[in-house]
Amino acid sequence: MRSDRLRVGLLQTDPKLGDVDGNLERLDAAVARSADRDVVVAPELASHGYHLGDLTEVTGLDPADARLATLGGHGPAVVTGFAEAAGHHLHNSAALITADDVGVQRKLYLVDYHVWEEGKFFRPGDRLRCHDIAGTRLAMLVCNDAWQPPLPWLAAHSGAEVLVVVANSIESYAGVSNDRAWEVLLLHAAMATQSFVVFVNRSGRESGQTFWGGSRVVHPSGEVLGRLGPEPGRLDCSLDLAELRELRQRFPLLRESRADLIARESERL
Repeated sequence: MRSDRLRVGLLQTDPKLGDVDGNLERLDAAVARSADRDVVVAPELASHGYHLGDLTEVTGLDPADARLATLGGHGPAVVTGFAEAAGHHLHNSAALITADDVGVQRKLYLVDYHVWEEGKFFRPGDRLRCHDIAGTRLAMLVCNDAWQPPLPWLAAHSGAEVLVVVANSIESYAGVSNDRAWEVLLLHAAMATQSFVVFVNRSGRESGQTFWGGSRVVHPSGEVLGRLGPEPGRLDCSLDLAELRELRQRFPLLRESRADLIARESERL
């Protein structure tokens, strides 16, 4: 049954590198305080921290791990980043956790330049899937995946009304402010796909890098409905899904975007 509103809670956390138990305990407490939300979102790798190369050993989590399942027991669905164990390999993944199930989206585009060495620790995923939750459909994009324009477009054409982007973004790269870059990127994703965008970045310092936070919710019109600063915090927003559906009817960008043309031209490349 479709819902006309989605109540989201953004948890901008500062995970401690390698402290999986502590990070998940703190996240569980924060989710418990957000029991009035439909969906609560935490950052990329909120369970482990980012710079895994600074650890002597990294143990991933099975999606069925009881510590993850506990997060879904407070009422809201929970989206959180975690290092996923898959046989002998790890994936940089986002989990959508409910009281009954755990859905997983693996990061598709790993970052292997400048200070990032994700390919040393993770394998990329190979598919993008949407998830039905609380009367709507959402897609999860893990940080760099949002920089690939086809992915938000594919998610919207798969029925997503909400794009959830979890990130570990540092303040700047090569003299360019990541805050400004993400502002443009998120506005484009929201407006081009006529979707709500829920962006949750982490804050704090780790391994000499500063994470700038700036978590926010972007309306399909490009209006920023709310945002956080650089410090850990929580932001609550209500998404008007009825308004979004009316917008898609009045301005049928998705219906007129000719997916058949894109598929045919992609085969030509």
